Amino acid sequence: MPIKKSELYSSLWASCDELRGSMDASQYKDYVLVLLFVKYVSDKAASQKNYLLDVPKGGSFADMVALKGIRKLARE
Repeated sequence: MPIKKSELYSSLWASCDELRGSMDASQYKDYVLVLLFVKYVSDKAASQKNYLLDVPKGGSFADMVALKGIRKLARE
């Protein structure tokens, strides 16, 4: 059974609210917007050969996600 758009939005909102914790929403949006920008630039640079911005090795969104996994393993 497909999920309804309203259920998806509610679930995403609840997840973001939980991740935000006690941080003020006006501060949290700054972090989210930066991550969205890095994701957008990384995806564009990966899909276009002569993209205007150069994403250095180790600086892509995928690299950050990979580092998060490594740090999680190091804490265990």
